[in-house]
Amino acid sequence: MVLQGSEVKSLYAGRAHIADAYCRIVNGELWVYHLDIEPWTHSSAFTPDRRRDRKLLAHAREIVLLERRAQERGLSIIPLSIYFKNGKAKMLVGTARGKHNYDKRESLKDKETKRDLRRELRDL
Repeated sequence: MVLQGSEVKSLYAGRAHIADAYCRIVNGELWVYHLDIEPWTHSSAFTPDRRRDRKLLAHAREIVLLERRAQERGLSIIPLSIYFKNGKAKMLVGTARGKHNYDKRESLKDKETKRDLRRELRDL
């Protein structure tokens, strides 16, 4: 990952949120969008934007493979986790298929039934 200033310290402190983040390939480069890295509290005057677009460093063959999967199969490229290896911040990226509306309704129905069950058991 290409980071600026105190973003590395914020990542070490675990202050990154990847829930809304997604990746795209633009001009042969892998970029992550909407990755939220909270500003470091003890930083100086310069603090980069929290949700700016960040470039991910990857081998050309990996980028080509991700791009091919995204185009052929209609998959989305999403960040799965952020970790450190040998002092460098790295991001695990994967491909996934989005849910259809009927899948979402099934998930919501399952959540509601589980919640109702827990309420009934708690009230007993």
